[in-house]
Amino acid sequence: MVRSRARGWRSRERALSTMRPPLSVATGGFGIDFSQATEEVGSGVALVAQRILSHGVTSFCPTLVTSPPEVYHKVLPQIPVKSGGPHGAGVLGVHLEGPFISREKRGAHPEAHLRSFEANAFHDVLATYGPLDNVRIVTLAPELGRSHEVIQALTARGICVSLGHSVADLQAAEEAVQSGATFITHLFNAMLPFHHRDPGIVGLLTSDRLPPGRQIFYGMISDGMHTNPAALRIAHRAHPQGLVLVTDAIPALGLGNGRHTLGQQEVEVDGLTAYVAGTKTLSGSITPMDVCVRHFLQATGCSVESALEAASLHPAQLLGLEKRKGTLDFGADADFVMLDDSLHIQATYISGELVWQAEEARQ
Repeated sequence: MVRSRARGWRSRERALSTMRPPLSVATGGFGIDFSQATEEVGSGVALVAQRILSHGVTSFCPTLVTSPPEVYHKVLPQIPVKSGGPHGAGVLGVHLEGPFISREKRGAHPEAHLRSFEANAFHDVLATYGPLDNVRIVTLAPELGRSHEVIQALTARGICVSLGHSVADLQAAEEAVQSGATFITHLFNAMLPFHHRDPGIVGLLTSDRLPPGRQIFYGMISDGMHTNPAALRIAHRAHPQGLVLVTDAIPALGLGNGRHTLGQQEVEVDGLTAYVAGTKTLSGSITPMDVCVRHFLQATGCSVESALEAASLHPAQLLGLEKRKGTLDFGADADFVMLDDSLHIQATYISGELVWQAEEARQ
C-alpha cells in the first residue's frame, strides 16, 4: 500500500508513486489522435507521453477507439511497449476500446465500424486487430455471442479484458468475470443504468458470484462531467479497493474550444465538455489526471492516500504490475511525483530520475 511521505522538500510535500490509469484513458491529447492511421503515430504518442509528465503521469496505455481493421493493422505496430524517462511517460501497452461493443451503448463510437463475434470468434478478433503483441487491454460487451471464448483466449495471452459499452445484465457480467474479465470500462457511462431488480454491470461491485479470490476493478471518469459526485461516492463506498481513476482523455485535451478529431469522427469542445459534433453525446474527457485526482478527493471526502492509490496502486494491481508500479516498496521502479498540500504536481520522477519540475519548485 502507498503510505510513504517525504519531508524537507519545500515544506510538507508528499512523495507517492503514481502511474497513468491505463484503462480507456488516452485516445490522444494535445492534437494527437492515436486512432488516425498515419505514419506519424509513434511520434504522436511520444509527444503526448512527454506532455503528460507535467500532470504527474509516469506510464499510461494509449487507447484506440472503434475503427476499421486497416487502422488497427497500421497503428498497433507503431505503439510498442516502452519504458518511461526524460523523453516521456512509459507505454504499458495499448487499450482497444471497441469495435466489439453494443450498438445501443456505443456512445461516441461510430456505428458503421462496430463488429460482433462470428463463428470463429477469436479468429475474428485477430483478423480485426492484427497481432496483439502491443495490446494490454480490450474492452468488449459481454452480451455479444461467443464473447466468453474470446475473453478466455485474451486472458490466456495475458491481456486484461474490460466490460463496457454494453447492455449486459448482471448475470452476463458475472459470467464474463468467471471467464476471466477483471475490469469495467468507465463505470455508469455507456451501460444500463442501475435497477434494483437487475443492477447490470454496476452490480459487479457487490456481486457474490465472482470466482474465489477474484477482485473486480472499475474505471471512473472523475472530471465533474461524466459522473455526478454522488455516483462517485456510491461507487467508492461500495468497493473502494477496486476503483481506478481514468481520464478517458481525447485528442482535444489541451486544445480549448472548437472542433477536433476522435478516430473516424469529429468532436466539439465547449468549455469543459466534449461532444460528438452536432450532438449532445459525450465523447471522452479533456481533463488531465491530476485534476481528476483532486476532484475525486473533493467529491468523495476520502483520504489523500486513497485518492492517490486510485490513480497508482489500483491500476498497477489490475495489470499485475504492483511489484514494480504504484508502490514505493524496495525493488519497485521508483516512479513517483512530488505534490504540494493541495495535490498540485511539483515534480515527476521516473526510475528515480527527475523528468519534469514545476517552475515554482525550481526557485
